[in-house]
Amino acid sequence: MRQSGNQLSVSGVGCKPLIAYLERVRKAPKGAPKPKRDKPMTQKIALITGASRGLGRNMALQLAKRGVHIIGTYRSGVAEAHSLKQEIEAQGGKIALLPLDITETASYSAFSSAVTETLKTEFARERLDFLVNNAGNGLFANFVDATEEQFASLVATHLRGPVFLTQKLLPLMEDGGRILNVSSGFVRFTLPGYSLYAAVKAALEVLTRYMAVELGSRQIRVNAIAPGAIATDFGGGAVRDNKDVNAYVAQGIALGRVGLPGDIGAAVAAILSDDMAWANGTTFDVSGGQLL
Repeated sequence: MRQSGNQLSVSGVGCKPLIAYLERVRKAPKGAPKPKRDKPMTQKIALITGASRGLGRNMALQLAKRGVHIIGTYRSGVAEAHSLKQEIEAQGGKIALLPLDITETASYSAFSSAVTETLKTEFARERLDFLVNNAGNGLFANFVDATEEQFASLVATHLRGPVFLTQKLLPLMEDGGRILNVSSGFVRFTLPGYSLYAAVKAALEVLTRYMAVELGSRQIRVNAIAPGAIATDFGGGAVRDNKDVNAYVAQGIALGRVGLPGDIGAAVAAILSDDMAWANGTTFDVSGGQLL
């Protein structure tokens, strides 16, 4: 590949997609359109995967508190999902719940159709403003003991799922919308037993940057959030329920305590807001300064 003046030439078939992209960038009008800020949060709709429990639940609560309408997914926690619905509606918010197993990519077409129908019937809308790829599972396994099945499960949940679900939902996304991928602090700091989990989350952060570049023409911002140790049911709830574990982990956090679900939910709401419209392709470390 070589460039002479404003002319770009290439040899090799494998470079053609890259050259086509660079040509579109070169020919694009100078000066990107300014972000639209005329629609308040109270008129926006967020789809959150894994919304029935843990961090996803608090994300839904925090966004609903700011007037965002929620489409939340759940896999098996029907009672938890309906509890979330009752809590949001009691506060005057609006939420619709849809079942989804993020590992079953064959179900995505039917799920997309269900989202389309839900947007129409529940919210009188055709498009989503926000997509939060949050659904996940954890794994504690030493590298030498980890199995192919465990690794495949992590990839299906934390990487393949966000890739192909986002692909399927992109036609339903508003131009100028936001996509947020939930990563992990384990990408930055290293603790034994989380090698496979961290590796897959690291891949998700790389994917986030590429998505930001390729969806920029639609003014869709794509970022990631990397929570540190949070008092949830992750890892069997050890940080939340075991006082000794909680105190030990807190010693490695600059602010002197472990995080709470509300810390992450509030951060998600801030990242999705128009105040953060210039943030794109970024991973936000929200850990209270863990293991700096």
